[in-house]
Amino acid sequence: MSSQSLYSLLETPVDQLVEQSSESLLRIKRSADEQFAVAKSAMAHIDLALELKYGRRAHQLRLAMGKDTGVVHFDDGQVQITADLPKRVEWHQTKLADIVRRIAASGDDPAQFVEISYRVSETKFNAWPQSLRSAFVPARTVKVGKAKFTLGRVGEGQP
Repeated sequence: MSSQSLYSLLETPVDQLVEQSSESLLRIKRSADEQFAVAKSAMAHIDLALELKYGRRAHQLRLAMGKDTGVVHFDDGQVQITADLPKRVEWHQTKLADIVRRIAASGDDPAQFVEISYRVSETKFNAWPQSLRSAFVPARTVKVGKAKFTLGRVGEGQP
């Protein structure tokens, strides 16, 4: 299936696709999966080239601005480059818990300084005896994700 075929596929109403045979849907799905994998690899390849071409310049601009992350803009000929290096902050949970205990012990409200959230492992929850689970059920909401269907020929195994 060519990229042009993908565009025409996207113009096909879903109710017409539903009428396709399972073999046809399998062929279409495999072709789209293959093109997606190729496109994803191509994007990674291009992104690596962009990092090699512009990474140093973006880094130097950030340093000149007194920052080591964030967005910088610059031109390369007639092309404007926007380089974004996002900041990802992670907090050590055990150390934060110790700090929260010290704040509470000093008489201050930890909620003034930190956001606190609670999680329960679904695996652990399911392993608990019913008597313990029942106490947690009112605080638990189950949401479903998007359904996923995998197609393959009978006897072929999974794709």
